[in-house]
Amino acid sequence: MAKVAFLGLGVMGYPMAGYLAKAGHTVTVYNRTAAKAEAWTAAHGGAHAATPAEAAKGADFVMSCVGNDDDLRAVCLGEDGAFAGMGEGSIFVDHTTVSAAVTRELFAAAAEKGIGFVDAPVSGGQAGAENGQLVVMCGGDQATYDKAAPLIDAYAKACRRLGDSGAGQLCKMVNQICIAGLVQGLSEGLHFAQKAGLDGRAVVDVIGGGAAGSWQMVNRFETMLDDEFEHGFAVDWMRKDLGICLRTADEVGASLPVTALVDQFYKDVQKLGGGRWDTSSLIKRLNAIG
Repeated sequence: MAKVAFLGLGVMGYPMAGYLAKAGHTVTVYNRTAAKAEAWTAAHGGAHAATPAEAAKGADFVMSCVGNDDDLRAVCLGEDGAFAGMGEGSIFVDHTTVSAAVTRELFAAAAEKGIGFVDAPVSGGQAGAENGQLVVMCGGDQATYDKAAPLIDAYAKACRRLGDSGAGQLCKMVNQICIAGLVQGLSEGLHFAQKAGLDGRAVVDVIGGGAAGSWQMVNRFETMLDDEFEHGFAVDWMRKDLGICLRTADEVGASLPVTALVDQFYKDVQKLGGGRWDTSSLIKRLNAIG
């Protein structure tokens, strides 16, 4: 069993840290809002700390799941950052979806202190975190990944190293690019079915087992038809992720015309007041414009 710090107790991090405690690891948590950390320790035991550095002191592994590039830098660097509290030979595992650039920057900063760094963004949403069924995409040194993987297994159904530092984040970009196109296609299909006078549920029952089937269809079609959008990853966060994808595409010379278009559709959803709606709310945009 390891001594672990977990930084960031949002809808993903809170249950992920819980699975580490359930697996028998000694867990100290940090959250920007201290009340959330206090609630976690009341539910799971362990300890909570006032700063990332304090949480990371003496830890074998430090895991993070925060918001964006700036949030990640804030919990890693400076006097109160995790790197200041970590010892040589310890490992930092980042589950935040961020740019590959900040990942490589922090990988280098960690290496200067003798700290291992694994970028390990996740897919599976809140339900995947709560059920310990996340898919984890990793980048970093093979030896460092091999040490971290057994801990990640506590909340993952699949975990794989894709390459050197940043490879996990690049793989997560592929994931988000694919999801954007799938959700828009599903939204258009269900919108068309409704306009054509078809029973959307009956349509999905017929086509869901064929070539049109997808995770998005199975898990989101009913709430989409019912105009309910409080069940998953928020539009604001999806736009953050797609922005990373589009900027990286420019850097590597990739063309993402559909992704760029769907990003603008999500901007329209934000204008409808749907920044906190889940990503399947693209259908609401279509219904709003007729």
